[in-house]
Amino acid sequence: MITKKISPKGNSVRVTFELPAEAAAETVAVVGDFNEWNAEKGTMKLDKKKNVWKAGVSVKPGNTFQFRYVADGDKWINDEQADSFVENEFFGENCVVEA
Repeated sequence: MITKKISPKGNSVRVTFELPAEAAAETVAVVGDFNEWNAEKGTMKLDKKKNVWKAGVSVKPGNTFQFRYVADGDKWINDEQADSFVENEFFGENCVVEA
């Protein structure tokens, strides 16, 4: 699940990513253009009350970013609620979010 909230001044958009808890046993990261595809910069936290992995990033409005989730260090997952999808160089697809 992806939610977007524009800042009061309109100079940034907070994009929140959520993935069901059962998607991973131990760790999940959201990686993409906004964090140089670095899992250490995209670590998601498990919200036990909502039973989801959750993380957020702030980006500039009007931009488009590619992303994916990495579960347990080696399982790549797409978000069905992404704004769109594009082919990647590994014969798969990346998710796209429009801020």
